[in-house]
Amino acid sequence: MITVVIVAILAAIAIPSYVSAMQQSRRSDATSALTGAAGQMERYFTEQGTYATATLGSSSTSVYPSTSQNGYYDLSLTNLTATSYTLNAAPTGVQAADPCGSYTYSDQGVKGVTGSPGVANCW
Repeated sequence: MITVVIVAILAAIAIPSYVSAMQQSRRSDATSALTGAAGQMERYFTEQGTYATATLGSSSTSVYPSTSQNGYYDLSLTNLTATSYTLNAAPTGVQAADPCGSYTYSDQGVKGVTGSPGVANCW
């Protein structure tokens, strides 16, 4: 019985630490997707002279996929005008409970998160 109690205590400590470490390691999926998409947006602007017609998705005319490489984040464009944009990465699946929440990246290079840890701890 003592062994079961010891194992339960160790599990209560280890499992939340493991989940937190996994969430932190998956955050790079969002940041790399946003910076990659931003690079493609700049290329699109150079070729087209506008951001306004850029799209994300799986079509051949899309600038970048609408899902991050490992699938932990869904990407979208907001505040899309001829001269500006904001890229968003919303966590999905197992990453949805990450305290950093959604990520943003603007055409000016401004980084943001919706969660409480803040940009310095999430990016």
